[in-house]
Amino acid sequence: MSKTSSKRVILMPSVKNNAKIVAAAKADPDAKPMTKAQLDALVPIRAARGRPRAENKKLLLSVRYSVEVVEYFRSTGEGWQARMDSVLRQYVSKHAPNQSPT
Repeated sequence: MSKTSSKRVILMPSVKNNAKIVAAAKADPDAKPMTKAQLDALVPIRAARGRPRAENKKLLLSVRYSVEVVEYFRSTGEGWQARMDSVLRQYVSKHAPNQSPT
């Protein structure tokens, strides 16, 4: 039974082939070398994955609403959850007791 590796193998060019590749890249007018500032701004692909972090963090919560409430907000179209959040925030801002500064 033979074992196969799922890891990708990276084949590096020889020094001679690398010199040809570099020369061809430098001769291409559309391929400009990156500046030091551009190179410093690069981030690993794993760090760039996913959604951007929100300024206002939200709490993931499992909650049950009446069918009528959910149907109403869904009928308003895409973004209904954000509108629902907005309505609840307005309610809280009107009904929350005034907090005195400490």
